[in-house]
Amino acid sequence: MAASPLPPQVTPPRFSLTVGGPSDLEAEVVALPVAVPLPGADAAGDVENDAALVIGPGAVALDERYDLLGILERERATGSAGEVVSVPVPEGDGALRRILLVGVGAQRRDDFRRAGAALARATRDVASVATSIPALEPEEGLEAFVVGAVLGSFNFNWRSSGPAWHAAGEITLAGLSSEQYGAALARAEVVAHAGWRARFLATVPSNLKNPAWLAEQAREVADGAGLEVRVWDEEQLAAEGFGGILAVGKASATPPRLIRLDYAPPKAGRKTPTVVLVGKGITFDTGGLSIKNSEGMATMKRDMTGGAVVLATMAALAAVGCPVRVVGLIAAAENAISGTALRPGDVITHYGGRTSEVTNTDAEGRLVLADAMAYAVEHIEPDAMVDIATLTGAMKVALGQHLGGYFANQDALAGLLAEAADLSGEPLWRMPLAAAYEDKLASTVADADNAGGGPGAITAALFLQHFAGGLPWAHLDVASIGDAPEERWEWTQGPTGFGARLLLTWLGQDDPLAGVSR
Repeated sequence: MAASPLPPQVTPPRFSLTVGGPSDLEAEVVALPVAVPLPGADAAGDVENDAALVIGPGAVALDERYDLLGILERERATGSAGEVVSVPVPEGDGALRRILLVGVGAQRRDDFRRAGAALARATRDVASVATSIPALEPEEGLEAFVVGAVLGSFNFNWRSSGPAWHAAGEITLAGLSSEQYGAALARAEVVAHAGWRARFLATVPSNLKNPAWLAEQAREVADGAGLEVRVWDEEQLAAEGFGGILAVGKASATPPRLIRLDYAPPKAGRKTPTVVLVGKGITFDTGGLSIKNSEGMATMKRDMTGGAVVLATMAALAAVGCPVRVVGLIAAAENAISGTALRPGDVITHYGGRTSEVTNTDAEGRLVLADAMAYAVEHIEPDAMVDIATLTGAMKVALGQHLGGYFANQDALAGLLAEAADLSGEPLWRMPLAAAYEDKLASTVADADNAGGGPGAITAALFLQHFAGGLPWAHLDVASIGDAPEERWEWTQGPTGFGARLLLTWLGQDDPLAGVSR
């Protein structure tokens, strides 16, 4: 692995399975689920009170010793997802030092994910944790809980004194056998670690992270995951006509790159469908000569979130059993300011020949995506294409910071992505690809204006649609949820890396292109 000036980083917790109960294990912390029982639920091994709160599975012995139900009543606990009641344990009960009573709400996937994240925050710097939370409803809760526990543990460190805290060392999932749930746990960890990787890449500061650095990360991923990789440098980009990527990156001391990663399933043949993923990889965005203000620029190290998501997704496709070919394209550039900067009024020629008049250099993401999309249409001819980018502030205005927006030119593809968003816990809201605003792209000197004005998220999507070649295509604009302003559920404050879980949930299905037609 290439040397990095970054200090050692916090690592995610490890997970194991055991058929035993949580109180049978020599763990420092035991975490038990607190829920309102569902109709017909089997309460064996649980304890419940008159207020209908249930603790379990595996809570009977601990309740007899510590009166856990009485503590819940005194604390006026509700069992809502992510609620934590901490019960100190006196010395003399083996390694056990604390019992955590963790709410799981209505026991939906979101509730288990939130419970996992709450547990992660409550067990920082703890060496060993045992919990029966996923055993309450493993088919719904196992993956969601593990994802929450991993991502709720995320921490980036570049302090001289070291990390402020470490994630829990090992979390043992009690009441679940390796034979029955080992494969599900392995998949859950793959999805969770993909989210971690995307978040990490988006968080690395831009004094280290530039297009060449991102390309090196891609090469490392390709080596580890058995992917084919190709990287275009600035000379190759110029020779092959990638005018958008070159124009955006030409002001920077660190030249742009185009990164291609190829995945094929083990039994791929000529008839195996192909999906292209395109990620915006702007490693820092000043806005160019249409410069951002200081507040708007402060978070722009994460403007390559789309590229990070594509990279994290490509790394995990084999592990989730993706049955289709996938090509990942990351258009990487730094949107900087210098004497060679792209100017308002310049006209650029994209890959394939379409031209854009640049009226706002801060609308740069669509310029680099356009090149990569046009290349995919000409050389890959995929059965579907999805791009992902922190593209427009307008999406944040429309949706706030808890939803991502997306556009699609085919309902079947839109439906598949919506289902994956719901299952993965990375929520999307479909936006209209409204042709009524097409005239806003009009330019007197070029094929299109790169900054057609409001409604900004829609006009950006319409701009990109011209580079989709009429293929089934979706555009994910995650600028709305690219940063978490505060700790909330599995999101830790800062860049979110939103999208990897969603894409892996979609591409890990038996038929990711069901109903999609070219």
